[in-house]
Amino acid sequence: MNEAKPNGDVTICVVHYRTPELIRLCLRSIRKYTPPPYEMVVVDNDSQDESLEYLRSLGWIRLIERKEPANDSSGGYAHGAALDLALQECQTEFFVSLHSDTLVHRQGWLELLLEPFRDEPKMACVGGGKAELEPVWRKILKKATDYKTFIRKVMRTPDPLGVHRYYNRTVCCAYRTEILKRENLSFLMERDKGLTVGKKLYFELVDRGYQTVELPDSVLGRYVYHLAHATQVVNAEQFNLRLKERRKINCRLKKIVKSERLRAVLFDDNLDR
Repeated sequence: MNEAKPNGDVTICVVHYRTPELIRLCLRSIRKYTPPPYEMVVVDNDSQDESLEYLRSLGWIRLIERKEPANDSSGGYAHGAALDLALQECQTEFFVSLHSDTLVHRQGWLELLLEPFRDEPKMACVGGGKAELEPVWRKILKKATDYKTFIRKVMRTPDPLGVHRYYNRTVCCAYRTEILKRENLSFLMERDKGLTVGKKLYFELVDRGYQTVELPDSVLGRYVYHLAHATQVVNAEQFNLRLKERRKINCRLKKIVKSERLRAVLFDDNLDR
């Protein structure tokens, strides 16, 4: 890797499904706050709407149009399959996954992810959790009132699948491409057992002796915003999301759009060219 340009051998991958305004903001934010060189890949999961026309118009991205088989009814399955497709075609040293509802708002986010890989050949994954835009007090309260986890710990309930085990999420995460391919890992591993995208992959990296770095939300949040479940909100008729959750996400989006950094992105059409 070029030491002068630590992000010179990177593929950034965003999976997209029917979020025309959100994908525009996501991609513009990446372009504004990510100095080149890097390869930008967007995998569209058969959106069949106006957002696909927008993506086709962008000359600075590589668009992969994934046609979704009729049995791919799960949004999670489609997301994992799209990441696997992009990983399969990835030719760079590092593969970085971002959700389409992850918005970059500050330079240095990519360097933050890649720095731990330096001189560490066994380093396989650097990322964080949900990185949701929530007040600290709300996160503390949520953790303090997590009765299911409390009961599990008190009763010493077995967790053979690792349902309650920490993992770096694909919200904003960097992987060493060669390790994932050599170990034959997939973002869809054990989806049939209820594990979310990339969860078993992360467990396998840890259990096989590779190094990983877990970035706290407080650190990752300095560089990116994450609007969890925003795709479901935009496509409310297709996904079963509670009204309370939809209102919460809409409030966060309004708050983010008021940010001076992202307003500059939102209204800068030059970022599409």
